[in-house]
Amino acid sequence: MAEAFDIEIATPERLLAREKAIRAQIPAKEGYIGVLPDHAPLLSELGIGALTYTTPGDQRFSLAIRGGFLEINNNVVRVLTDIGEKAHEIDVARAEKDLKQAQDAVINPALGMDIAAALIAVRHAEARIEAARRAAAKEE
Repeated sequence: MAEAFDIEIATPERLLAREKAIRAQIPAKEGYIGVLPDHAPLLSELGIGALTYTTPGDQRFSLAIRGGFLEINNNVVRVLTDIGEKAHEIDVARAEKDLKQAQDAVINPALGMDIAAALIAVRHAEARIEAARRAAAKEE
């Protein structure tokens, strides 16, 4: 049995992470997927949420992701996300402002934002805030 797996997280613009991990939680389209070494092969669409993983040195990392695809095969986890941010790159105040604006757009369609787009914006802002807070909590 393997002790760790390789995890690669990338957007179309850049590589966010490439390292060894011992566990991960990844937001798929239909809910979170837990990954441990020797996970069965899997191909899944990604959802919106906070992706977390832990390295063999017990360091924990969080990222906010939105859409894309996940592939797991032979102890390699590839996350190809449309939008991704490392937790330390997230401006929490800006994410909270974006959340408020998106919630207002859901409540008041007269603001001109499509309701489906507003709901996606709410989930994305929540994921950004969650990823940043998880990272801040591990630093304490």
